[in-house]
Amino acid sequence: MWSRFLLVFYSVVCSLCLPAGRDRPIFTIYEIPEWIRYEGYVAERHHVTTHDGYILEMHRIPYGQHQTTSATRRPVVFMMHGLMVASNSYIALGSQRGVAYNFADAGFDVWLGNARGNTLSRRHVTLDPDDSEDKSQFFDFSFEEIGMYDVAQMIDYVLNYTGNEKLHYIGHSQGGTAFLVLASMKPEYNEKFTSVHLLAGVGYQEYFPNSALRTLATFTNVIYAAALGLGIVEVDSPLSFNRTTDDSADYSLPDICDDNAEQEFLCDLETITKLIRDDVIEEDIMGSMFGGAALKQIAHYGQNIRDKSFRRWNYGAIRNREIYGSTSPPIYNISLITANVTMHYTVNDNLLDERDVLAMANDMPNTVVRRVARDDFLHADFVAAFDAKDLVTDYIIESMLQLQDIEYIESEEDDSENIDDSTESEDITDPNKPDSSSIIVLSLMIKIYLSIYALWVIV
Repeated sequence: MWSRFLLVFYSVVCSLCLPAGRDRPIFTIYEIPEWIRYEGYVAERHHVTTHDGYILEMHRIPYGQHQTTSATRRPVVFMMHGLMVASNSYIALGSQRGVAYNFADAGFDVWLGNARGNTLSRRHVTLDPDDSEDKSQFFDFSFEEIGMYDVAQMIDYVLNYTGNEKLHYIGHSQGGTAFLVLASMKPEYNEKFTSVHLLAGVGYQEYFPNSALRTLATFTNVIYAAALGLGIVEVDSPLSFNRTTDDSADYSLPDICDDNAEQEFLCDLETITKLIRDDVIEEDIMGSMFGGAALKQIAHYGQNIRDKSFRRWNYGAIRNREIYGSTSPPIYNISLITANVTMHYTVNDNLLDERDVLAMANDMPNTVVRRVARDDFLHADFVAAFDAKDLVTDYIIESMLQLQDIEYIESEEDDSENIDDSTESEDITDPNKPDSSSIIVLSLMIKIYLSIYALWVIV
């Protein structure tokens, strides 16, 4: 019962973070370089092994569309994804609107990171995440390890590889959390950022806006302990039925819904997820957009929501004293963050309140805030909305290029011939319409109903 409840709760909560499908070839999460090349860009795959053995995958777009070289060294921008997704969240909107492509076309050397434990970084030098004995140790991490170790070592790798002394950082949602953790716990890293742009970067939780999730967060420790007792340590895609050992997967939804209570439950979840969006997600792309995560990542957010704080993992009073020297876990002291930070936020974010954003900015000495000029802009819209380029991305590009003393001239639509027919880039002719606030309210009601139903009815 608990396993099904957790699967419904966390999968549905994250469902709105998925960019919608569109009319173009389907690329799985394992084919991000192929996806990038299809759009007419050079793509590279890089790997970093952390000091504690996690093998992280990164993707690089070194040049603009239909370019294979550059006469000058391009400034570097590193992008970190949000919770339960992966690096493809920055390319999902295609060549005209995808954040990563916009930066590549503006003259940046673009690097896309992947956090430990997600589908692309689900490897370790000694631990097997699919082994019943190893998986508990493999997934014993939260967003703190992602910031302190993953982001730190990926940044060091990128700077060393490119020969740059500094880079620009973009973090969406948990990607913002990871930066706040890193720059506060390792203040020396502040010197490695030319600028930082946090897109709905989650930190302070004093005024967490989602009352339903706030109520569920009070049961964080109970849910997490129950999950561990059942051996549940990973939150994966509900449609990843056929994970294989050769890093490939069949994301088509098989005919498994009949006479199988567990899979019938997942099929119902997939159907309801479609209903709570104002568009239709293709079955064969939905599963590929999930990146997965450790359950502890989500539980750490739950602790902070419950405690109205931004602090380290709470082990309980006795263990806290052993590990931290106090009965309560230390807060992340973001006043130590001296990098040039801009916090982009929206007043309709159901995961981050404006007051918490302003409080964070007040506590960081070189931080400014920027409110998105559309009141119904959502938490996921920074990477998923059709107008994100006009409302957010173009501003960031221009401000970064001013720091680099480079003039930004938005290019006309490229009518030149493609490199070859196989890399022809499609224009987006039928873009997403952003989710309305009414859809979000309806979706939250359905989520709560599903959670209660799963907890008390499913047997």
